[in-house]
Amino acid sequence: MKIGGLQKTTLIDYPKKIACTVFLMGCNFRCHFCYSAELVLPEKIKKQPEISEKYFFNFLKERREYLEGVVICGGEPTIHSDLPEFLTKIKKIGYDIKLDTNGSHPLMLQKLISLNLIDYIAMDIKAPLDEKKYQKAIGVNVNLENIKKSIEIIKNSSIDYEFRTTIVPTIHNLNDIKKMANDIAPAKRYYLQNFRPEKTLDKEFLKIKPFPEKDLKTIVEEIKNLFEDCKIR
Repeated sequence: MKIGGLQKTTLIDYPKKIACTVFLMGCNFRCHFCYSAELVLPEKIKKQPEISEKYFFNFLKERREYLEGVVICGGEPTIHSDLPEFLTKIKKIGYDIKLDTNGSHPLMLQKLISLNLIDYIAMDIKAPLDEKKYQKAIGVNVNLENIKKSIEIIKNSSIDYEFRTTIVPTIHNLNDIKKMANDIAPAKRYYLQNFRPEKTLDKEFLKIKPFPEKDLKTIVEEIKNLFEDCKIR
């Protein structure tokens, strides 16, 4: 597995657990507002120092007394065919696993759930479930049926989960947030994350100002009844 980063402790990435976060290299999306070019773009990945699996698993064994979970993110973890084997090794050490995913590989997602390899899923909803809007957000062609399948797989599983969207002016308007909420509802959790113009994949997005917080709060009030929990995060 190509590991591009390791955050050794996080109190916020895995709900109610002390965890570490491992960043896997490679992604099939090219979201203009992405903060992780070094994990996405092949030319950047070549220059990114790689963390060995040996180092990573030794770290997990040494920290077992202090950590409860491991967050798997990227890039996009589900593009890696050896992900089940990687997660199996983590499980054998005794950790709970949270998977961050863009939902583009429902077959892999279903496999991980069937093998009891994940305990929490966070899926990014990039745009309303409209092909043109989604492609505008992710910068590449999209198989929208795969996105829809992943949403249903997650909602119909026994795994705890959340959906989340980074809200980006020029990509989204406020009405789009309502559309996304209705696309995934009913669901347990839907969290909005306000865009930050920092270290973006597309440098033009550094010039974009985030939505005013009050506008997002107004939208949350309108959609929160569709979910068990809905807030700006």
